[in-house]
Amino acid sequence: MTTMAYRETAPTNHYEFTNGAGYVLPEYPFVPPPELQGTATVRHPIVIVGGGISGLTLACSLARLGVRAVLIDEDNTVGVKGASSRGICYTQKSLEIFERLGIFERIAAKGTQWSVGRTFAGDDEVYNFDLRQQGNFHLSSQPPFINIQQFYIEAFLVDRIQELGGVELRWQNRLSAFEQNDNHATLTVETPAGSYRIEADHVIDATGSHSPLRKWLNVPFDSRRGDDRWCIADVRFSTQPPTERHTWIEAPFNENRAVWQHLMADDVWRIDYQMAPNADPEYVSREDVVRERLARQFGQDVDVEIVWVGPYAYRSECVHAMRHGRVFLMGDSAKVVSPFGARGGNTGVADADNLAWKLAAVLRGKAGVGLLQSYQDERLEAAQQNVCVTNRTARFLRPADGSERVFRQAAIGLAKQYPFARSLINTGRMAVANPYSRSAACTYAPGSAAGQSVQNVSFDWADGRQGHVNDLLNWAQGDLLVLAFGEWTTTSLQRLRQLCQVAPVRSVQVVAGRAQAQAHEHVRDTKGHLQGACQVTGPAWALVRPDGYLAATGTSINGTLVAAVERSLGLRGNTP
Repeated sequence: MTTMAYRETAPTNHYEFTNGAGYVLPEYPFVPPPELQGTATVRHPIVIVGGGISGLTLACSLARLGVRAVLIDEDNTVGVKGASSRGICYTQKSLEIFERLGIFERIAAKGTQWSVGRTFAGDDEVYNFDLRQQGNFHLSSQPPFINIQQFYIEAFLVDRIQELGGVELRWQNRLSAFEQNDNHATLTVETPAGSYRIEADHVIDATGSHSPLRKWLNVPFDSRRGDDRWCIADVRFSTQPPTERHTWIEAPFNENRAVWQHLMADDVWRIDYQMAPNADPEYVSREDVVRERLARQFGQDVDVEIVWVGPYAYRSECVHAMRHGRVFLMGDSAKVVSPFGARGGNTGVADADNLAWKLAAVLRGKAGVGLLQSYQDERLEAAQQNVCVTNRTARFLRPADGSERVFRQAAIGLAKQYPFARSLINTGRMAVANPYSRSAACTYAPGSAAGQSVQNVSFDWADGRQGHVNDLLNWAQGDLLVLAFGEWTTTSLQRLRQLCQVAPVRSVQVVAGRAQAQAHEHVRDTKGHLQGACQVTGPAWALVRPDGYLAATGTSINGTLVAAVERSLGLRGNTP
């Protein structure tokens, strides 16, 4: 095979300039793939293109489920060489996913937890919140948020994938050509040792916002570009602000423009400064200009170490479909959002978690191929929601002259005096576990919470030890989980046992208080947290998917439950 020159990876990931000492990132060795030595083209069940947070989360999820895959990435490291910390704020749902994958403890040990946010306009605090006091956050075993540089999470994922085995990570392998037919996809891959071709049953596009696959497939998408400019400064300094999320809508020290302030790992603070729309990126990221900006905020005597600086402008994009033949789009390949509310990387993690169990179920013969279409149903809805929410924030932070600017000034004025107006202040609606309202894999009924995420709440095992929802999901090993709350007739329990014998379903009775258990596999929900997380009352069942989402709920163990299981596995249409 002819050896080709391998082009180095661009270092900036579309940040226009970079300054500072930068971050020291791990580097992984290039290992010549076996296809370079053979003549036959090898077929793989899954090829993941892109080793960012979405691609690595998918690879780790597949490895955990025992599904073999190949991941190719054009670089030899995580993060972006010479550049940014990128994503920094990881939500409770992402942290629950990482706990299931076995890396949450590493993230918690390295990162910074926070739950308090404060918003200022000028010198006035407009409002504050503590997410731990909110019912939709405080019951999970994971905190509302952890701040940590994205490359740390990616490195933890690489380590975990190598621990689990089964997924091959190929560094310095760049996709250079692609084609697909009804039988398979064919990928041409460029490496420092030459090019090779591989085939795949399923291809995952996790290459990011400038996806070559999206371009080659002529994927239609909606796009919107604004003129708002920002400059990131990752710094260490002698002044230590509180470990809280502080935002200024109008910061006096930044020409009355917005500022974001977060603490990350290694005592590094991320400060985002909103710039003038016509700001010169090279000028605003100069070290002397950055230091002057920091001095205005923290005082002339502050001792500052600049870790990294990079200006950016953002855009929003959303594809019309997340599946094209054998290709599934995820993360920034499917949608691009402004950074407000941490809805970029977190939704890519959720994309991966959603698709992993479905691919595993289909490849194991436990689900119909129709289940894969529900990835499109669910994650496109989530992408559209996140684009809409972040676009509204962008308009609040950079309002057009006229009614938008008048509305913002009125909202700020009212929020300083009246609590009702504080919800109008939009500095970023923090990312949540997006609900699914139109999925063919969910069974919707009046009063049902189908399509909602179940928090990783606690319960007691039969022996009195504490457990969490993720423990049950791990025990189910990729199968569906039926939680049967309360007392049941002997006939109902027999039906449930029979269902578990013939379908990829596991069941657990959830006993309230000290009531007598009827099933060998049972847990105790003494505080009612598990029942509350599944949003059911009285004797009822909840069908929980491997990604922690409710597929259906009901009150009788009969044909309704059987139909819900079939629908959840892509074996039945979306007509109840």
